[in-house]
Amino acid sequence: MDNKSLQEVLKSTGLYTGKIDGLIGRKSAAAIERYLDTQAPNSAWKRWGLSRRKVAVAQLVYKSLGIEAGAVDGLMGPQTRHAQESWLHLSRTGKMPENWRDDVPETKSPKPVKNNWPTQRGVPRFFGKPGSSQVRLEMPYTMRIAWNLRQSINSFSCHSKVHDSMSRVFHAVHEHYGYAEIKKLRLDLFGGCLNVRKMRGGSAWSMHAWGIAVDIDPAHNRLRWGRDKASLDGSAYDAWWAAWEAEGWTSLGRARNYDWMHSQAARL
Repeated sequence: MDNKSLQEVLKSTGLYTGKIDGLIGRKSAAAIERYLDTQAPNSAWKRWGLSRRKVAVAQLVYKSLGIEAGAVDGLMGPQTRHAQESWLHLSRTGKMPENWRDDVPETKSPKPVKNNWPTQRGVPRFFGKPGSSQVRLEMPYTMRIAWNLRQSINSFSCHSKVHDSMSRVFHAVHEHYGYAEIKKLRLDLFGGCLNVRKMRGGSAWSMHAWGIAVDIDPAHNRLRWGRDKASLDGSAYDAWWAAWEAEGWTSLGRARNYDWMHSQAARL
């Protein structure tokens, strides 16, 4: 959301009385504080700078319109970026964008080399309820949150049925590349695993809702980017994909040429 749109939103609530000029001065900043004070679920935003507060306002606006924007954390992650794109489409056309991923038929994909992962349609029967049976996966190397590089993690939540398989993948990646090369290739930029939400661009549950999918380096492998833009299509990542595919995981990038950040323990 640009500054003018932000001012327009704040003006519509009566919290801002200045000009719609795109300049975030004292009046605009004070209106942002008042908006967050009334709408934010907690006071964490009071420790944030102006840029992060602006993103938090946008996240709250998107949520108020029924657009899934993720946690109100003031950080521009892939879910918030997708919400922003949906909001822009809504602002221009008066309607939400079509769920373009609902029209993609499931295909018969080969059985995995290891594990007997279900098709996406069979995921609820195989893995249970979204968000259930979660365990911690301890990583062999430190990862950074892709949209907040100052935050590092050494473990994350995933479904118990994929834990061992995913652990083997990351250990194989670490053994092949080494930590320095992993950082150079941005394979340490964690874009999420468990996230109980609907898929971006679709109406069905995301594979993330079960913690059976992992996103890596989302900024350089955006949802709609194909091979012409996505960095994970490069030859330097051949060993990365070999590790996942040896465990029967599916890359949406390699299979469908979109969402290159994403690997999942479900066949198409």
